[in-house]
Amino acid sequence: MNKTLAGQSAIVTGGARGIGLGIAKRLAAEGCRVALWDLSFEQFDVSAAGFNPASLQTVDVANHEAVQRTYTATVADLGEIDILINNAGINGPIANTWDYPVDAWDRVLAVNLTGVFYCTRAVLPSMRQRKYGRIVNIASMAGKEGTPGISGYAAAKGGLIAFTKSVAREVTDCGVMINAVAPALTETELFAQMTPEHIELMKSKIPMGRCVQIDDIASLVAWIVSPGCSFTTGFTFDVSGGRAVY
Repeated sequence: MNKTLAGQSAIVTGGARGIGLGIAKRLAAEGCRVALWDLSFEQFDVSAAGFNPASLQTVDVANHEAVQRTYTATVADLGEIDILINNAGINGPIANTWDYPVDAWDRVLAVNLTGVFYCTRAVLPSMRQRKYGRIVNIASMAGKEGTPGISGYAAAKGGLIAFTKSVAREVTDCGVMINAVAPALTETELFAQMTPEHIELMKSKIPMGRCVQIDDIASLVAWIVSPGCSFTTGFTFDVSGGRAVY
């Protein structure tokens, strides 16, 4: 494989498992030194992951002070950061809005949206100064279309798409590209948090008739963060199996 990211450093939030781990593994294969950020690494296994992360950092991305401390520690391990993948997120409950727990709403927005703000805010000063950087925010088709029963998650991901557009336009003068990816339902361990009815409903909306695979997302992200993606910013790439035709 042509190592298009050789010599670069990346942070992947929510990188201990699922989509984040898949993206991190692909970036490492492209020659990137990768720091994984996550709430816990108790179930993380280097042999199973298939690569050696350059740094493991335990952090709650919804805590601003923790993000700042962890960013400083990561720079000490890897040097300046070229790539940030804002992947950390939680589903929240499946409930109609009038039954949606207030504390769950607050937590979903804090992790899925405010945490992205904290992490982006941490890396941008250095990227702007060095006039190079790539940030990818993992959004969702729910943020484009809205999905009944997960209003908190959909609201956070819709906000994430708007945030991506806004901050990307703030840095068009300094070589920093900021984009988002909006997958349809993806096969991860988070299926355990969903009802079978919800899974079937979401899968039925995908014209290709299957759920998104982690490699589908990782391959796209690897291109978005590469030097070859030099004139696309503020955009949200669909990974939808034909679901989005607009």
